Amino acid sequence: MRLISINVLKTGMVIGRQILNEAGLPLIQKDVVVTDGLISRLKQLDIQYVYIEDKISQGIEIEETVPIAVRKKAIKQITNAFNKIKGLDQKSASLVIEKQTKEIGNLVDNLLDSILNNEEILMILSDTLLYDDYIYQHSFQVTLYSLAIAKEMGYSESDLRTIGIGAILHDVGKMVTPSEILFKPGRLTNEEFETMKQHARSGFDILRNLHTVSLLVAHCAFQHHERIDGSGYPRALVDYEIHPFAKVIAVADVFDAVTSNRVYRKKMIPSQGIEIIEAGRGTMFDAKVVDALKKSVVHYPNGSILLLSDGRRGVVSKQNDDDAALPCLRIFEENNQLLNTTYQLNLIEEPNIAIEKVETEYILEVE
Repeated sequence: MRLISINVLKTGMVIGRQILNEAGLPLIQKDVVVTDGLISRLKQLDIQYVYIEDKISQGIEIEETVPIAVRKKAIKQITNAFNKIKGLDQKSASLVIEKQTKEIGNLVDNLLDSILNNEEILMILSDTLLYDDYIYQHSFQVTLYSLAIAKEMGYSESDLRTIGIGAILHDVGKMVTPSEILFKPGRLTNEEFETMKQHARSGFDILRNLHTVSLLVAHCAFQHHERIDGSGYPRALVDYEIHPFAKVIAVADVFDAVTSNRVYRKKMIPSQGIEIIEAGRGTMFDAKVVDALKKSVVHYPNGSILLLSDGRRGVVSKQNDDDAALPCLRIFEENNQLLNTTYQLNLIEEPNIAIEKVETEYILEVE
């Protein structure tokens, strides 16, 4: 199967991967033939990309690092924990979260098992269909990215657990942010943005009095929007003033934000998200954390069409764990001519060949 933009999805194509709704339940089954009505439905749901089956990608499989059942259970736990503090004052919210910390710790332990027992680079494939659920899915995905980054950086299991809990709870302050600001479809006014920025301090105030987790968890919430050049908020801290755990979560937070659907912006593919992070390497983001992200997450998901610098096109067939930026390809086209027989190309073995671009709107002429 291969990944294509919804913009070029056509009647008669075959869906290659089950599409799930916001609750993790099947919305569209694998092998369904695309109709005009189905395309309209997907566009209404603001789905950006789908997987289709065709001859050039036959047999290429896509599997997320964390199974959908684990994802569904984790997001449900996060949703339940966060919803219990809606409308509460900070002291009451602290008491409620205090009662949830054992469950949250167990959740992190389960995710850690998935991350530590899997030597492959992290692959997350998701669409957030309802913006009201974004915070919960975002918290889950930031946790996965944070754990993958921290694992790559060599943190101990104890530190990984603290980072994981900090990542799950990094946005807990948004539960006391007015929903009309949190989910506003347009640009925030200066006054609204100042209100939005208070979620970092609110999260710190909710978490700092917990007796069942480290105070570092509260600092993860407080500092995840700080930037090492002092351009962040709420305190405009600089490099040495920001805790290393918060630096990890800051990168994971931005990477997930740009690669997920948002109410005000379409999602990017992972390689585009990495470019955004790379642009802030050493200025906004800690260089070591950025380098760890680039090593630990998939840049080009299986099924992506890549155009190479020598004019060849191929579909990503598998990942190279030794270099996440250089996958293996199934070459199907040379100089705009389809090949009668495809062949494999490992980009690690081709140092003189560069990836020119990802082509999510590529269409086979025979289609």
